[in-house]
Amino acid sequence: MTENGPADLDPRIARAAGILRSGGVIAYPTESVYGLGCLPENEAAVERILALKGRERSLGVILIAAEWAQFDGWAEELARLPKGDELLQSRGITWIAGAMPGAPDWITGGRRTLAVRRSAHDLASALCRAAGSPLVSTSCNPHGKPPARNAKAARDYFADRVDWILKGECGPLKGPTEIRDATTGAICRREGDEPLAIRQ
Repeated sequence: MTENGPADLDPRIARAAGILRSGGVIAYPTESVYGLGCLPENEAAVERILALKGRERSLGVILIAAEWAQFDGWAEELARLPKGDELLQSRGITWIAGAMPGAPDWITGGRRTLAVRRSAHDLASALCRAAGSPLVSTSCNPHGKPPARNAKAARDYFADRVDWILKGECGPLKGPTEIRDATTGAICRREGDEPLAIRQ
Protein backbone atom coordinates (compact mmCIF):
# COMPACT_ATOMS: atom_id res chain seq x y z
CA MET A 1 0.00 0.00 0.00
CA THR A 2 1.22 3.47 -0.83
CA GLU A 3 0.00 6.81 0.50
CA ASN A 4 1.47 9.28 -1.96
CA GLY A 5 -1.54 10.37 -3.95
CA PRO A 6 -4.88 9.46 -5.58
CA ALA A 7 -3.28 7.59 -8.50
CA ASP A 8 -1.69 4.98 -6.25
CA LEU A 9 -4.21 5.02 -3.41
CA ASP A 10 -5.31 1.64 -2.07
CA PRO A 11 -8.81 1.08 -3.55
CA ARG A 12 -10.15 0.02 -0.16
CA ILE A 13 -9.03 3.29 1.38
CA ALA A 14 -10.40 5.28 -1.54
CA ARG A 15 -13.79 3.61 -1.09
CA ALA A 16 -13.78 4.15 2.66
CA ALA A 17 -12.80 7.81 2.26
CA GLY A 18 -15.60 8.34 -0.25
CA ILE A 19 -18.13 6.87 2.18
CA LEU A 20 -16.84 9.14 4.95
CA ARG A 21 -17.07 12.24 2.76
CA SER A 22 -20.66 11.34 1.85
CA GLY A 23 -21.63 11.25 5.53
CA GLY A 24 -21.18 7.55 6.19
CA VAL A 25 -19.95 5.54 9.17
CA ILE A 26 -17.24 2.91 8.83
CA ALA A 27 -15.37 0.41 10.98
CA TYR A 28 -11.59 0.36 10.58
CA PRO A 29 -8.48 -1.01 12.30
CA THR A 30 -6.41 1.11 14.68
CA GLU A 31 -3.37 0.65 16.92
CA SER A 32 -5.22 -1.68 19.28
CA VAL A 33 -8.81 -2.44 18.25
CA TYR A 34 -11.27 -1.78 15.47
CA GLY A 35 -12.78 1.69 15.63
CA LEU A 36 -16.02 3.25 14.48
CA GLY A 37 -15.40 6.43 12.54
CA CYS A 38 -16.90 9.30 10.59
CA LEU A 39 -16.00 12.87 9.74
CA PRO A 40 -16.14 14.90 12.95
CA GLU A 41 -18.08 17.88 11.56
CA ASN A 42 -21.00 15.60 10.62
CA GLU A 43 -23.27 15.66 13.68
CA ALA A 44 -25.72 13.10 12.27
CA ALA A 45 -22.93 10.60 11.61
CA VAL A 46 -21.47 11.10 15.10
CA GLU A 47 -24.90 10.63 16.66
CA ARG A 48 -25.31 7.45 14.64
CA ILE A 49 -22.05 6.09 16.09
CA LEU A 50 -23.11 6.99 19.62
CA ALA A 51 -26.44 5.22 19.08
CA LEU A 52 -24.70 2.10 17.71
CA LYS A 53 -22.48 1.94 20.79
CA GLY A 54 -25.05 3.05 23.35
CA ARG A 55 -22.54 5.76 24.34
CA GLU A 56 -23.56 9.00 26.00
CA ARG A 57 -22.85 12.18 24.05
CA SER A 58 -21.48 13.77 27.23
CA LEU A 59 -18.48 11.39 27.22
CA GLY A 60 -16.96 12.98 24.11
CA VAL A 61 -14.96 11.13 21.46
CA ILE A 62 -11.34 10.96 20.34
CA LEU A 63 -10.16 12.35 17.02
CA ILE A 64 -7.28 10.78 15.12
CA ALA A 65 -5.26 12.21 12.24
CA ALA A 66 -2.32 11.36 10.02
CA GLU A 67 -0.49 14.58 10.89
CA TRP A 68 -0.85 17.08 13.71
CA ALA A 69 -1.71 19.81 11.18
CA GLN A 70 -5.01 18.05 10.52
CA PHE A 71 -6.18 19.21 13.95
CA ASP A 72 -5.91 22.90 12.96
CA GLY A 73 -9.27 24.47 13.74
CA TRP A 74 -10.13 21.71 16.20
CA ALA A 75 -7.50 21.90 18.95
CA GLU A 76 -5.50 24.87 20.20
CA GLU A 77 -2.06 25.33 18.67
CA LEU A 78 -0.41 22.14 19.83
CA ALA A 79 3.20 23.32 19.47
CA ARG A 80 2.58 26.08 22.04
CA LEU A 81 1.39 23.77 24.80
CA PRO A 82 3.71 23.00 27.75
CA LYS A 83 4.11 19.42 26.49
CA GLY A 84 4.05 20.48 22.84
CA ASP A 85 7.50 19.15 21.92
CA GLU A 86 6.75 15.72 23.33
CA LEU A 87 3.25 15.76 21.85
CA LEU A 88 4.42 16.61 18.32
CA GLN A 89 7.01 13.81 18.37
CA SER A 90 4.50 11.19 19.48
CA ARG A 91 2.36 8.74 17.57
CA GLY A 92 -0.16 6.41 19.17
CA ILE A 93 -0.64 8.47 22.36
CA THR A 94 -3.89 10.36 22.86
CA TRP A 95 -3.53 13.89 24.24
CA ILE A 96 -6.09 16.11 25.93
CA ALA A 97 -5.71 19.68 24.68
CA GLY A 98 -7.83 22.79 24.66
CA ALA A 99 -10.63 22.76 22.09
CA MET A 100 -11.00 25.64 19.66
CA PRO A 101 -14.14 27.73 20.31
CA GLY A 102 -15.94 26.27 17.30
CA ALA A 103 -15.37 22.62 18.24
CA PRO A 104 -18.87 21.11 18.55
CA ASP A 105 -20.14 19.49 21.72
CA TRP A 106 -20.92 16.25 19.89
CA ILE A 107 -17.12 15.85 19.79
CA THR A 108 -16.08 17.49 23.07
CA GLY A 109 -19.02 16.29 25.18
CA GLY A 110 -19.58 19.91 26.15
CA ARG A 111 -16.07 20.34 27.59
CA ARG A 112 -13.48 22.94 26.70
CA THR A 113 -11.00 20.20 25.83
CA LEU A 114 -10.50 17.76 22.98
CA ALA A 115 -8.79 14.36 22.80
CA VAL A 116 -6.49 14.02 19.78
CA ARG A 117 -4.03 11.40 18.54
CA ARG A 118 -1.64 11.19 15.62
CA SER A 119 -2.28 7.61 14.62
CA ALA A 120 0.54 5.09 14.67
CA HIS A 121 -1.47 2.76 12.43
CA ASP A 122 -0.56 2.96 8.73
CA LEU A 123 -4.02 2.10 7.42
CA ALA A 124 -5.80 4.54 9.73
CA SER A 125 -3.30 7.26 8.86
CA ALA A 126 -3.76 6.66 5.14
CA LEU A 127 -7.52 6.88 5.62
CA CYS A 128 -7.20 10.27 7.34
CA ARG A 129 -5.05 11.52 4.46
CA ALA A 130 -7.47 10.22 1.84
CA ALA A 131 -10.47 11.76 3.63
CA GLY A 132 -8.57 15.04 4.09
CA SER A 133 -9.77 15.26 7.68
CA PRO A 134 -9.34 13.97 11.20
CA LEU A 135 -11.63 11.05 11.98
CA VAL A 136 -13.77 10.17 14.96
CA SER A 137 -12.21 7.11 16.61
CA THR A 138 -14.17 5.20 19.21
CA SER A 139 -13.93 1.47 19.85
CA CYS A 140 -16.09 -0.79 17.70
CA ASN A 141 -18.38 -2.44 20.22
CA PRO A 142 -21.74 -1.99 21.93
CA HIS A 143 -21.51 -0.64 25.46
CA GLY A 144 -20.37 -3.35 27.86
CA LYS A 145 -18.96 -5.66 25.17
CA PRO A 146 -15.26 -6.18 24.36
CA PRO A 147 -13.97 -4.12 21.41
CA ALA A 148 -13.71 -5.85 18.04
CA ARG A 149 -10.13 -6.70 17.09
CA ASN A 150 -10.83 -7.91 13.55
CA ALA A 151 -13.26 -7.37 10.69
CA LYS A 152 -15.31 -10.46 11.54
CA ALA A 153 -15.94 -9.26 15.09
CA ALA A 154 -16.89 -5.81 13.78
CA ARG A 155 -19.35 -7.47 11.37
CA ASP A 156 -20.76 -9.68 14.12
CA TYR A 157 -21.51 -6.58 16.19
CA PHE A 158 -22.86 -4.21 13.57
CA ALA A 159 -23.30 -6.08 10.25
CA ASP A 160 -25.18 -3.77 7.87
CA ARG A 161 -25.62 -1.01 10.47
CA VAL A 162 -22.31 0.51 9.31
CA ASP A 163 -21.66 1.54 5.72
CA TRP A 164 -18.28 -0.18 5.28
CA ILE A 165 -15.88 -2.37 7.21
CA LEU A 166 -12.28 -1.71 6.16
CA LYS A 167 -10.40 -4.97 6.52
CA GLY A 168 -6.94 -4.87 8.04
CA GLU A 169 -4.82 -5.93 10.97
CA CYS A 170 -5.00 -4.01 14.23
CA GLY A 171 -1.77 -2.86 15.83
CA PRO A 172 -0.03 -4.68 18.68
CA LEU A 173 -1.61 -2.86 21.62
CA LYS A 174 -3.85 -5.07 23.75
CA GLY A 175 -6.25 -2.35 24.81
CA PRO A 176 -7.09 1.36 24.47
CA THR A 177 -4.25 3.81 23.93
CA GLU A 178 -2.67 5.84 26.69
CA ILE A 179 -4.22 9.28 27.31
CA ARG A 180 -2.09 12.16 28.61
CA ASP A 181 -2.77 15.77 29.54
CA ALA A 182 -1.03 18.07 27.04
CA THR A 183 -0.50 20.76 29.69
CA THR A 184 0.91 18.72 32.57
CA GLY A 185 1.90 15.44 30.93
CA ALA A 186 -0.12 13.57 33.55
CA ILE A 187 -1.42 10.16 32.49
CA CYS A 188 -5.22 10.20 32.44
CA ARG A 189 -5.58 6.62 31.22
CA ARG A 190 -2.85 4.02 31.01
CA GLU A 191 -2.51 1.88 27.91
CA GLY A 192 -5.00 -0.98 28.04
CA ASP A 193 -7.19 0.50 30.79
CA GLU A 194 -10.94 0.72 30.40
CA PRO A 195 -12.30 3.64 28.33
CA LEU A 196 -13.23 6.78 30.24
CA ALA A 197 -14.95 10.05 29.62
CA ILE A 198 -12.76 12.44 27.64
CA ARG A 199 -12.52 14.74 30.59
CA GLN A 200 -10.78 17.77 32.09
